Amino acid sequence: MILNIDPAWAIACAFIVSLCVGSFLNVVIHRLPIMMEREWLAEHEAENTEQQEAFNLSAPASTCPQCGHKIRWYENIPVISYLYLRAKCASCGLHIPFRYPVIELLTAIAGAIIVYIYGVNLVSLSLTLLTWGLICLIFIDIDHQLLPDRITLPLLWLGLFVNSFSLFTSLESAVYGAIAGYLSLWSVYWAFKLLTGKEGMGYGDFKLLAALGAWAGWAQLPLIILLSSLVGAILGIAMIAAKKHEQQAPMPFGPYLAIAGWVALIWGDNITGLYLQFAGL
Repeated sequence: MILNIDPAWAIACAFIVSLCVGSFLNVVIHRLPIMMEREWLAEHEAENTEQQEAFNLSAPASTCPQCGHKIRWYENIPVISYLYLRAKCASCGLHIPFRYPVIELLTAIAGAIIVYIYGVNLVSLSLTLLTWGLICLIFIDIDHQLLPDRITLPLLWLGLFVNSFSLFTSLESAVYGAIAGYLSLWSVYWAFKLLTGKEGMGYGDFKLLAALGAWAGWAQLPLIILLSSLVGAILGIAMIAAKKHEQQAPMPFGPYLAIAGWVALIWGDNITGLYLQFAGL
């Protein structure tokens, strides 16, 4: 333990801090794809020489997209402000999407679970950083079918770094996990493309599985792929049955990989143990 504090207090602190971070993750999820698009346009459209207003994770200040009302600090308190404002802009009454408090609560609950299981140490700190990155990737992929290198690649290198201290697996297993994670989906991608002439997934999925392999090690990759396929199949069928998704419309695979990787990293050994016990092996 880095800090010798009461476990209940540590969990409560993790929840509150992660709740505040979740509010910032909403900003990242919304703004990062726009920033990338603007940078791409600036590089590829030489005639576009207009000086654009600064747009990054800190500027401009958050405003209502309909009336331009600047969000005041007390209107931006995670979850509480959403409830206080009754999910409406304080100025024009525009509905505030429910996903904002959902992301904040999801981040907070995940942070609390990590501290509950691991306590306050380097393992929980590194897992929390990974969780923040995965939450961003999940919702960006849902919105744009995009897994930005700006998040996946730092997560890959961070996984190799933390496992240089053998926090989750050996460095050797982490390196092989990163390689095997990338090549496994890369092989599936090209096999599918050669057989059908279509692209079944994006390169971001390869990099995300490589990052998860760097964190969990090569031995957890079969479980991650199995869990992601299972979750994807269940949710995909449910969405189609509920008529919220067209059968021919592409579905992002990144969220399922991220969820499966997070579950495997925390409960992978327990899941494998239960399976072997059930199979009598």
